[in-house]
Amino acid sequence: MNEFENLNDLNKKENNLRALRIIVKNQIGVLRDITKIVADYNGNITYAQTFIIKYGENKGNALVYIEIESGEFESIKKEIEQLDTVLEIEEEKPFDKVFGKRVIIFGGGALVSQVALGAISEADRHNLRGERISVDTMPIIGEEELAEAVKAVSRLHRAEILVLAGGLMGGKITEEVKKLRKEGIPVIALNMFGTVPRVADVVISDPVMAGTLAVMHISERAKFSIDRVEGKRI
Repeated sequence: MNEFENLNDLNKKENNLRALRIIVKNQIGVLRDITKIVADYNGNITYAQTFIIKYGENKGNALVYIEIESGEFESIKKEIEQLDTVLEIEEEKPFDKVFGKRVIIFGGGALVSQVALGAISEADRHNLRGERISVDTMPIIGEEELAEAVKAVSRLHRAEILVLAGGLMGGKITEEVKKLRKEGIPVIALNMFGTVPRVADVVISDPVMAGTLAVMHISERAKFSIDRVEGKRI
């Protein structure tokens, strides 16, 4: 099977996914009522988020966003719309089709910007060809802060790979990198002091290249895979 057949299979799977943006009253039990309707019509919620709206005409109400796989979508939408707590409902494109896979970059400001430069340039090339890859960066320093950030990556929707860019990382950060890799998210580290490079999937000296290869690894069309160079320094 060639790369284009793989991409077509991925697109077919994504086409089964549909999403709803729902504005509701901020009341107890609203999310329960919505998820019950989805289940009643054999829908499978693959992703959900909800938060209180802080600004605008809907301030104080809540936004519920759900992505649904399979089920009777039109019936689900119609039933939810009839709930007394629902103020507004609209079908949206799923995040996969808007933002796609995510490259996450943490570390020192200057190095993060260089990794981001490589990742954004490479992602632009792939996105022009029909893929969707986004790049998220956060300059952050401190062992505790970085460890918490690495730990949180596994909770990020669509996070596919992490790049750590800094001059020194170890201790608790190293332990969280180990856990993250066990959860299936690869980690690229720059060539730095500390124990993080010892537990990363691959160590890359050039920050721009690190960003470029991170995107290539998660792309459906690129031929680079971290598995081929795992444990090596580039």
